[in-house]
Amino acid sequence: MSQPPQPHISMRGAVDLSGLGAPAPRADGAGGGDANGYVVDVTDSNFQQVIEGSANYLVLMLVWMPADPACQQVASDLAALADEARGAFQLARVDAEAAPNIARALQAQGVPLVVAVIGGQPVPMFQGTADIEQIRDVVGQVIAAAQANGVTGKAPYAEAGEPDAEPAPEPLPPLHQAAFDALEKGDAQGAVQAYQQALQQDPRDQDAAAGLAQASLLLRLQGADAAAIRKAAADLPADVDAQLAVADLDIAGGKVQDALDRLLDLLTESCGDDRDRVRARLLDYFTLLGADDPRVPPARRRLAAALF
Repeated sequence: MSQPPQPHISMRGAVDLSGLGAPAPRADGAGGGDANGYVVDVTDSNFQQVIEGSANYLVLMLVWMPADPACQQVASDLAALADEARGAFQLARVDAEAAPNIARALQAQGVPLVVAVIGGQPVPMFQGTADIEQIRDVVGQVIAAAQANGVTGKAPYAEAGEPDAEPAPEPLPPLHQAAFDALEKGDAQGAVQAYQQALQQDPRDQDAAAGLAQASLLLRLQGADAAAIRKAAADLPADVDAQLAVADLDIAGGKVQDALDRLLDLLTESCGDDRDRVRARLLDYFTLLGADDPRVPPARRRLAAALF
């Protein structure tokens, strides 16, 4: 398994996927509609659409051979992680035999090969097999990298037998649209300001509160070095700043329970301003996750017990 990418990596100059252009549809009409969940099968006919989608949400391309057991395991693990992360990325499977031109564009020397695509730019992740915990850690770092580069959307979810496309969303309120546009440009600070204005106008705007929590998380992660953050957290277990930083990294990477448990444990060992900061960060996470997330109620109970 190769060294995982870091959130501050440059997306330029790896492989130019645009060189494939927009191929004409295949005569058999093959496309990505036969997969479901957050998984799409990539062919010449829908490749350009998948690449364009990476401007809005993270795409992980798996070059594989469907009949190979090792490839099947990696594909299964990545699909499970996409579900676990609630669509923080789309898994795009490329059959190396059925789509050899795409496999060549991704510089596949063997299978399975996993490449992240962020804003149309590919970043190699790993080749060969790995256990799911190793894959989860690398995927978490790439999700953080995508978010730090302004790619924050949710991958489309396709029911079995349904097309991949989602219905057109309702128009956003002006300040929400301003925040969304800022995030599209990688301007997390601008998004924070727009959501703050929305909450000043209507303190009960739950969508703005959730958006503010997300934009604030992205702002804190900009330029973050995941390896350095994790090392600092391991070296300084009582340092509140170090633990808050690694909790942010875990939340962004889909390790939600790890982040909640870390801060709840830290809360019991903190006092004064540090305790207030940990409590405030937990409340931000609750808002970000939403009341319907099954992990939130027990975490709220633990928070209340620790405070009172």
